[in-house]
Amino acid sequence: MANGKLTSADKKVLDEIEENDVDFLRLQFTDILGTVKNVAVPARQAEKAFTEGIYFDGSSIEGFVRIQESDMRLVPDPDTFAILPWRADEESAAARMICDVYDTSTDEPFEGDPRHVLKQAIDRAKEMGYEVNFAPEPEFFMFEEDETGRATTETADHGGYFDLAPKDLASDVRRDIIYGLEDMGFEIEASHHEVARGQYEINFEYEDALATADNVATFRTVVRAIAAQHDLHATFMPKPIPKINGSGMHTHMSLLEESGENAFHDEDDEFNLSDTARSYLAGVLEHAPAITAVANPTVNSYKRLVPGYEAPVYVAWSDRNRSALVRKPAARVPAASRIELRSPDPSCNPYLAFAVMIHAGLDGIERDLECPDPIRENIYEFDEQKRKEYGIDTLPSNLGEAVDALEKDEIIYEALGDHVAPKFVEAKSQEFEEYLVDVSEWEIDRYLETF
Repeated sequence: MANGKLTSADKKVLDEIEENDVDFLRLQFTDILGTVKNVAVPARQAEKAFTEGIYFDGSSIEGFVRIQESDMRLVPDPDTFAILPWRADEESAAARMICDVYDTSTDEPFEGDPRHVLKQAIDRAKEMGYEVNFAPEPEFFMFEEDETGRATTETADHGGYFDLAPKDLASDVRRDIIYGLEDMGFEIEASHHEVARGQYEINFEYEDALATADNVATFRTVVRAIAAQHDLHATFMPKPIPKINGSGMHTHMSLLEESGENAFHDEDDEFNLSDTARSYLAGVLEHAPAITAVANPTVNSYKRLVPGYEAPVYVAWSDRNRSALVRKPAARVPAASRIELRSPDPSCNPYLAFAVMIHAGLDGIERDLECPDPIRENIYEFDEQKRKEYGIDTLPSNLGEAVDALEKDEIIYEALGDHVAPKFVEAKSQEFEEYLVDVSEWEIDRYLETF
């Protein structure tokens, strides 16, 4: 934190600011809903930001503080410094740093800062002897804009899964997005057209949980900004078009031991999963309903989580098919052994979502939970009776049910912390209540002239 002294990392950033002729810094953080916020300051304020922090009014940020407790302080993390690629052609550059939020009354990390919530989960893992690695696969749509610049739902192309140009007309836009991400330090593994028209996926490399959450927040910002340069609107809304696949954010996770070995790998196990991995997996399955409230946090999220559109709704795991909630991907080397939670979507706050996943898994390890057998058949083809025979539960079917599950799950509720948990529940309960009293176009079309 800012303590009046510059670290070597701080000094390195100051040198980069000078070398790259950076004139403005965007100091970024997220509210509890995952919306990226920023305070822009002249680059000459960088040293002050490192040594003293930058003050701002926290009362105007969703879920932060009351008006009488409004003074907050941003302390930038020098490891997150990056030049903004969409300013590259201008005479001077702009850069961003992701910040930790501090409470000025206590000079301690602010409990309502989602980044702090994730750090608490990471600290718990460290106390147990583990480092947590994550790799998400965020999907998104790109739509054309109308003559006023507002987003439509007319897709940028009509391609399908892994299609090439000319059907995938947005391949040039994805290329520019990838270049922009690489300029900001991303290691891009792959990019492709997804199943739905106008839908895409760009994958980046495994990193520790905090760096990965930072990357997700950055990813969404870069994708939107560069799409806008092409007069397109990029959205991470889970289900913008009815009756086709929605956008997910499948999330791969594993634990490293202090020795650097993958704690999830066991060469002698049928699925190459260690006892630690199995208990972690069991914890994720047990807490899956409550995790859903955080990993699928919008009313629209549950339009994606329905059978028939490749989204996982059944609480089970498999090593073979993608109909289960958790998948054990094939691993060519021990370091690649991991599990993949397939329910999250890219509208979630990555800091909070990763935090609850970690706490769920660690709870499974601490309690030595027994992992159920994998389901190797296609669960989508099971009827209700067969699912009961296999003991397969279903995820919450709407945001209201998910919030109820969160409030009942002591482990996951407490994982969010005393400040975030009630604020999150309040915000999401209100969102669901507003949805319940709204009347949709579908209802008007269906009933207005019929009754």
